[in-house]
Order: sequence, then structure tokens, then C-alpha cells
Amino acid sequence: MTRKAGVDKDGIRSSAAEHVARYLATNGEDGYYIDKWATLLLTTTGRLSGEPRIAPLIFGMDEDRYIVVASFGGSKTYPAWYTNLQADPKVTLQIKADHLEADARTATGEERRRLWDMMVAIFPHYASYEKKAGRQIPIIVLDPTGGSPPPMGACGPDRP
Repeated sequence: MTRKAGVDKDGIRSSAAEHVARYLATNGEDGYYIDKWATLLLTTTGRLSGEPRIAPLIFGMDEDRYIVVASFGGSKTYPAWYTNLQADPKVTLQIKADHLEADARTATGEERRRLWDMMVAIFPHYASYEKKAGRQIPIIVLDPTGGSPPPMGACGPDRP
């Protein structure tokens, strides 16, 4: 199997692995922000390995739901975490020190358009990523199960 430089066997860039390690070690005190953007840790179940896989992702809020984008930096392929959640939509989120279970689904139609606009407003690079990818980038809705999510409010450059 050929790997890109700086990418591990699970398709995770080494910088992302370092980010995850800092986030986990400090309960998000170091790692909640990538530059000025709030991040969560999404844990999926590897579709082939059955092992937990963690990805740090910029997120937004839509009422009490967390929204993430399967951009993979504008790659023509989907990120591994997205194909994992297609096989098993039960996921775990970590937002700072808070952990919660959620069900993941891909937004479609008008909901997708509205959430895409919201996420591009939070992280404008998504628009160029979609052009570069040559595909419609999926918007993922993470619906917490078993209780209310932590009170986070909207997230983005000026909204911690």
C-alpha cells in the first residue's frame, strides 16, 4: 500500500494526529482551537478494523446539533471518518472535556444548502475546497443521543 507523506495507515495526517494527542491530553485546553476555529473530536468505528478512529474537525452548531464537513482539504476522495460513519452512524464526540454519543447523517436538499452556507461562513476555505475536489462536499449532522449537548452556542472565528 502506498501512503502519502505525512499520512498514516488510517489516512490521518500526522499534524491531525498531533492535534488529537494534545486535545486528549488536555481535555481540549490545548487543541480546542485550530488557529481561530473551534474543533471537536469525532470518534467513528473503523469500517474494516472495527477499531475507534478519531478525527479533529471544525464544527458549527445548528440548534442542539453539531455540524461538520467532510471536505478532506479538497481531496477528490472522502475522508476515512466519513466512510466509517456511513457504515456505522453511531459516533462519539468530545468537545473540550465533554463527551457525548451522537447519530450521524448526511444533510441533503435545502438543509444541506443552509448548513453549507453556515459552515462556509465559519470556515471560508470550504468553498475553495469544493471547487478543488470537483465533488459536492458532504455536510454531516451529528444529533446527540441520551441527553442534551453541552451549552456551546455558535462556533467560529469570532464565536468561541
